[in-house]
Amino acid sequence: MDFFSSMNVSSSALSAERTRMNLISSNLANANATRTPEGGPYKRKDAVFAATPLENQFNRVLDGATAKQVRKVEVTDIVEDQNPPRLQYDPSHPDANPQGYVAMPNVNVVEEMADMISATRAYEANVTAVQAAKSMAMKTLEIGR
Repeated sequence: MDFFSSMNVSSSALSAERTRMNLISSNLANANATRTPEGGPYKRKDAVFAATPLENQFNRVLDGATAKQVRKVEVTDIVEDQNPPRLQYDPSHPDANPQGYVAMPNVNVVEEMADMISATRAYEANVTAVQAAKSMAMKTLEIGR
């Protein structure tokens, strides 16, 4: 494995976690949106992550066992939560049905906050991994002095 493999893996994770954080932000911002262009209340969105082989020139040349085990993360899809909207009784709301219930987004603010903490911690861990790889590279360069 070359030096840049660890950087590529960590950068793919940083990108994936940034996408996840953007979706969480969107979910929180629309937690009370009862109207969307598609009609009906906002539907919670989530990212689907997948581990994919890290491909680069060095791995293709060596094609070693370790190189085949290195995986990066990719966001393969963004899916809408299929849970039904929660119904809230508010007969004065403009979107209330004849029984007085409003279809509210299926966003649980507490769950989103927990997901935000998880995404933040994962992002921080990958920043630390990038810094460690950079530090190792610098120490390697110092050997030649």
